[in-house]
Amino acid sequence: MPSSPSRRHVLALGAALGVAASAVPAAASPGASGRSTGREETRSLDELYKAAVADGGKLVVYAGGDTPTQQDGTKAAFRDRFPDIDLTLIVDYSKYHDVRVDNQFATDTLVPDVVQLQTLQDFDRWKQQGRLLHYRPAGFSKVYDKFRDPQGAWVATGAIAFSFLYGTAAVGQDAPRTPQELVDPKWKGRIASSYPHDDDAVLYLFSLYARQYGWDWVARLAAQDVRFARGSNSPGDAVFAGQKAIGIGTAGSLVAPASSPARFVVADGHPFMGWGQRTAILKQAKNPLAAKLFLNWQLSTERQNNSFNGWSVRTDIAPPAGLKPLWEYPEAHVDGFPRFMADRAEVERWKQTFALYFGEVEGAPTPGRLGLHPGA
Repeated sequence: MPSSPSRRHVLALGAALGVAASAVPAAASPGASGRSTGREETRSLDELYKAAVADGGKLVVYAGGDTPTQQDGTKAAFRDRFPDIDLTLIVDYSKYHDVRVDNQFATDTLVPDVVQLQTLQDFDRWKQQGRLLHYRPAGFSKVYDKFRDPQGAWVATGAIAFSFLYGTAAVGQDAPRTPQELVDPKWKGRIASSYPHDDDAVLYLFSLYARQYGWDWVARLAAQDVRFARGSNSPGDAVFAGQKAIGIGTAGSLVAPASSPARFVVADGHPFMGWGQRTAILKQAKNPLAAKLFLNWQLSTERQNNSFNGWSVRTDIAPPAGLKPLWEYPEAHVDGFPRFMADRAEVERWKQTFALYFGEVEGAPTPGRLGLHPGA
């Protein structure tokens, strides 16, 4: 689920961006995770850039997402700022990237230097296995404390929220204001959703709906002739294309301009979900200096001030007027998502239960089939 949250509609909507990990035996023991590196990075981005170029000038990043082009904006911005770094950024579902990395560990064929994924539980496991470089980029101490590892093994570089959205022209004056209203028969045949049992962030969102509204609500939604598809980009794509009036299980923003053709919905007292997408440098990275440059750049005030949804992972960057930091919305359940992701047996129960209601996941993976060593 997410980096980051089609996010190709992000500029128009400010929205619609953008299981994991069977444990592969690791050569490193839990005790080999290493000590904290201490202070935060003090070198400037230009100094880090110079050092990274001198070190070979290459960087490979595995990023969670839904389409091959979803991170094109990130790639373009990085290459514009650091033109002498040869960046390869591969987008795939996080649940495939994590086991891909595990297999690369097992076969001594590691490709990425940096992982930026939605599968939060992997970062705790990799830390215990000694797989992550403990490193504090500049601004690390300003990151919301639940969005960073105390020893610097990982740090969240993006704050993302999932809820539902609607097309303003399609719903007219009758816009749904809460998820509870989506089971009204007037929306039958007019809803698109990503499969909750294919994406763990969407799964968590649907689990919050089920807990608050009950299984009768889930059954009524299943009777709404919802068009399910793979990829959390798919609901927004359907709404923007005028194919559906409502999209569920997609990323979004509350700072869309008045001219936007769609609205992302967050309602007081009704659940949505938010999280910090974690990023880490692998200890076996071939290009550690370029990896450090990437983390410092992602966490810089310049990048954080220009997030697509107005939310930053940093506590010293105020969101736009009318917004609170993502972690201050109790309805976002920010602290609940890491716990949910850590209980893989419970995740599987939710997945299979939703499959009973909504049917099995169908369709090819939206990023394509990338094999074992993309970016090599």
